Amino acid sequence: MVENVVVIGAGVYGAAVSASLARRGARVIVVDAGVPAGGTSGSTFSWTNASSKQPRSYHDLGVAGMAAHQKLAAEVPHSDWYHEGGNLQWAAGDEEREKLRRKVAGVLSYGYEAHWLSRAEALDLEPDIDPAELPADEIVHFPREGWVEPAGLIGHLLSSAVSQGAELVTNDAVIGLEVTAGTVRGVRLASGRRLCADAVVNCAGPQASMIARFAGLDLPMRNTRGVLVYTSPVTVPVSHVIHAPRVHLRPDGAGGLLLHTPAIDGAVRVSESGEISADRSAVEDILEASRALYPKTRAAAVESVRIAERPIPGDGLPVLGRAVELPNFYFAVSHSGATLSVHAGDLVAAEVLGEDRGDALAAFRFERFRPASR
Repeated sequence: MVENVVVIGAGVYGAAVSASLARRGARVIVVDAGVPAGGTSGSTFSWTNASSKQPRSYHDLGVAGMAAHQKLAAEVPHSDWYHEGGNLQWAAGDEEREKLRRKVAGVLSYGYEAHWLSRAEALDLEPDIDPAELPADEIVHFPREGWVEPAGLIGHLLSSAVSQGAELVTNDAVIGLEVTAGTVRGVRLASGRRLCADAVVNCAGPQASMIARFAGLDLPMRNTRGVLVYTSPVTVPVSHVIHAPRVHLRPDGAGGLLLHTPAIDGAVRVSESGEISADRSAVEDILEASRALYPKTRAAAVESVRIAERPIPGDGLPVLGRAVELPNFYFAVSHSGATLSVHAGDLVAAEVLGEDRGDALAAFRFERFRPASR
C-alpha cells in the first residue's frame, strides 16, 4: 500500500500533485532545490489554452486542463490567480494567415470554441488597440482561453497540501534515489537527509531528465530558454491574451504587461562567465511593438526581464504517469504546465494511489521513448 509519497519539484505540477495526493489521504513530502515557483513556473507566460495543442489527445488534455482551472477557481473563495479573459490572435503575411486558418479549422472540427472577427468586432473587445495594427478581418477570438498567475496558484495548492499534513522541504536538492529490486526505496537530499518512499513523483521540470537518470531511466528532453519582459504599470485596461504578429502580451498581476515573442527567445546571450541575459535591442524591440499596438502605453518601461528554462520532453508531448519498469516511480513533466497541471496532476496522483487512469494517460506514457522490442 502506498503511504509515503515524495514529490520532487514545487512548481505548478509538484504543487498540483501534492495537493491531490494529500486530499486523498497520502502522507506527502514535496521537496525542491529552491523555493516554490522559483523555477520555470515563476517565469512563464502561463497562457491557458488548447488551441495550440496537437494531436487530438494533447488538445483534449488541454481542454480538460482549462475546465479544471475553471472548477478550482469557482470552488475557492476569493481566488485571484485564474483569468478567463479570452485570446485574440491574427497573422501577417499569406503563409502565416494560411497557418492560422488551418489551426482554427482544426480546433473547430474538435468542437472547440473559436470565432472569426472583423477589425471593428476586435476593437469592441480591446478598444485601446491601434486600429492600424489590426487586419480588416481574420482575427480569431478564443473566448475560453486566458492566463493564470502561477505564484498564486502554487501558493494555494501547496497551502492546501500542507493543511492536510504534507511537508514542504525547500532549498534542498535531490542528489540521488535508492533503487533496489525494481523499486524506489528512498530519496537522498543534499542536506544529508534521507526520505523513505513508497512512491516518487518526478515533477522536476527542466531537471526531470536528471531525476529520471537517478532512477536508471533515460528521459529525452529538448529544453529551451524563454524570455519574458515585464513592464511598469500601465493605465490601459488590457483584458485578453493578445497574439499579434510582432508581440504577444497579457496583463500582469502587478498592473503592468507581460510581453513575449518567439523571436526574443533567440536573443539569449551567455557570457564567458556563464551569466545569462537577453540582448537589449531585442528587449527594446518587443517593448516598442507593444507601444505600437497599444499607443496609450507609451510611458511604459521595462521593469524586469526573466529568463527561464522551459521543460520540453523529446517529442513535445507531456510525460505523465507510472514507469512500467519502475512501477512506483511516476512522471508529471511537460511544456504548458500552466494549462495542464491541475488536471494532469490529479490524474497522476490518482494513479499513484492505485486508481485506474489508464485511458486518460495512455498517450503520455514514458514508454513511448523506449525502443520497440523485436
